[in-house]
Amino acid sequence: MFITRKTSNYIFCLFALIFVFIFLLAGCGDDSLSPIKISDFKNDISVKNLGMRLIDLPYGLNSMESNLDEVEEIFIAVHGGNSEGYEWIYPLKKINTKLRHMYFYRWPDNNCFQNSAKKLKDEIIQILNEDDSIKKITLIGHSYGGILVTHLLKNWNLTIPLEIHVVATPLLGTPMLNSICGYQPISFIPKNSVLYEWRTQHQLDNVFKDLSEDPQKIELKESYVTTLPETYKSNRLGHNWSISWVADEVF
Repeated sequence: MFITRKTSNYIFCLFALIFVFIFLLAGCGDDSLSPIKISDFKNDISVKNLGMRLIDLPYGLNSMESNLDEVEEIFIAVHGGNSEGYEWIYPLKKINTKLRHMYFYRWPDNNCFQNSAKKLKDEIIQILNEDDSIKKITLIGHSYGGILVTHLLKNWNLTIPLEIHVVATPLLGTPMLNSICGYQPISFIPKNSVLYEWRTQHQLDNVFKDLSEDPQKIELKESYVTTLPETYKSNRLGHNWSISWVADEVF
């Protein structure tokens, strides 16, 4: 049988299309291409790889649960500046319970925090409008993420209880944060809200130790302050380990 050049090109294109179609089908079944959930936090997967998938989530509030059963509490984790995500893998898995719906808030941490704080509040309000079973909101912010979550306290006018945890957070501010973003520390905690401060030891925290003054220390009578110990599981308890310590000891 004689095959013309035109027929040959047609056959080649047909096989190419079949190959692409099979490739796309295989990709659709690859969990690594879907948004990460807490159920994906398996021990046989590198924490660094899980962290990369976590921090690769789109900006905004990302549900970490596949099960959409009614819960009483929404729990929102907010990362700090230049986060690689891995520091959140163990804490999120540890904190998760059947009565909590876990979320991870991704935001452009190389920008000032005010717009992202407003967007977070708007997304929280949307969740509350859609689910009247929620009785409590808990937020935990690490480092720069703690600045974002405490900013919500300045304009919090909802009746639902709000519990905030800030871990290794420079609530006092820094020269750059103050001058570029116009940051001013909170001066009061509104009714129906509670603030817990979890402070690393100044000299052990690689982010803060070269600063002459500990930026975590702020005078705020209504907050609950805990200074973390020097070690955690035989490791120096520094900036990133601090979240895991809080997850173990508090939740």
